[in-house]
Amino acid sequence: KSWLYHLNIYLLVEISARELVSKLLLGTLAAARGHNVIISSIGAIKGGLRRGVLPPGIFLDKCLTPTLESFATHKEMVNNNILISSLDEESGILDHGYENFAKNRYSNELVEQSTAIFGWGDEDVDSLKQIYPKYSSKIYKTGSPRVDLWKSQFSKNWILPSSAPSRPYLLISSNLHTANFAKPFYEWGGFFPYQLKENISYYKNNPESFKKQFSKLSEDNLKLASFVEAIHFLANSKNDYDIILRPHPLENIDTWKVYLRGVPNVHVIRDGNISPWVNHAFAIMHNSCTTAIEATVSGKEVITYIPFVQNNSWGEVANELGHCTKTLEELSNKVDLLFNKFKSGNENNENKKLPDTLLKKIYIDKNELAADKIIAVWEKLAKENLLQNSSLSNFRLFLKIAKIKDFFLSMGKKVFSGKKTNLNENEKFPSLDIKKIHETIETFQNGLKIKENLDCKLLNDRTILIKKK
Repeated sequence: KSWLYHLNIYLLVEISARELVSKLLLGTLAAARGHNVIISSIGAIKGGLRRGVLPPGIFLDKCLTPTLESFATHKEMVNNNILISSLDEESGILDHGYENFAKNRYSNELVEQSTAIFGWGDEDVDSLKQIYPKYSSKIYKTGSPRVDLWKSQFSKNWILPSSAPSRPYLLISSNLHTANFAKPFYEWGGFFPYQLKENISYYKNNPESFKKQFSKLSEDNLKLASFVEAIHFLANSKNDYDIILRPHPLENIDTWKVYLRGVPNVHVIRDGNISPWVNHAFAIMHNSCTTAIEATVSGKEVITYIPFVQNNSWGEVANELGHCTKTLEELSNKVDLLFNKFKSGNENNENKKLPDTLLKKIYIDKNELAADKIIAVWEKLAKENLLQNSSLSNFRLFLKIAKIKDFFLSMGKKVFSGKKTNLNENEKFPSLDIKKIHETIETFQNGLKIKENLDCKLLNDRTILIKKK
């Protein structure tokens, strides 16, 4: 139903391959209820704040990690009558427990500044309420729109990109950005927010933590080598299926292309959202990857490959899912078994019960989407805090002017440097494709039977406006 009050809703996207489609789901549902939705990078939102052209509304942040940048941005928002809400995109669902994650990713000051904090499930909501009891009333168990996309009502409608092979394929999802990051290790140093370059003093006072970073880096390099070996082994022993290696959004995709160059029937692809690739694969292979959780919820076969003893605990929940294999022979036999099962048409895991460890991590309401729950909270909070409607016209004008300035700036750099500017495949948030966005929104409208006529346009190469016509 449409709501009487028209909100301005600002949805942040940091890593588009991970977050964009779920934000489009939120945007589609909110716009159908009469709200104006901006989906953008932090740059456009911060620019709008600094120019004083971002009208009052509700902002959905990707986390409440205590950094100087977050404190400053949130303070500006509060001063501009923008309500802050948050759903942590890192989720903390890969490992048992949530307390350490909650203490590292939240702070009293940022929790206090926020109006609503949304949780993925029982475990994160309960932990946050225990750690921040003073603010428990602003912590909501809604689930995540990313998990909404794993439900059968969406998964059956996913269309593979044109880059997909024609033959059945094994999807290998990589989560090895520690070993395969675009920047050298000293510039980022492992776990945010303790980058080595900016926070070396922290490590000088914590030598064990400093050593642990290198221990994890070493282990992930061994994992990387083991996965390269496994892909070569599988590809050269069978010709009946293809292999798709999908790098993590933070990984350097060119590194994988070098390691797997010339290997038959192997494709290194990171096109679009991962959900279509999961739902069309005959099996998913991983180690410590959230994709294993998505595949399990979606009823797909999961193969966990652990070729050596892993001393750095990471991804324990994900690694307990599916079929565990430890040697190349075990891996090959299991892949063959699942491929033959797929060919025979006997795979049907949709009604398979999810393990209790997973059900504590993610809240799945069969009757209502997490996206709908989040919008309902926004509407309630806005009714209590925002007194009048406001126009986005000044913000839209600012973005158009900024777009023109950026164009001439990039042209000037091109002329003076003599270099061509190409889209960097390793960007966390590459330029948006309006055609693909329209297709995704149309899929949501058809699947959810949304009859409202929506208007969707790009305000710049990383900013989308969705509203009712």
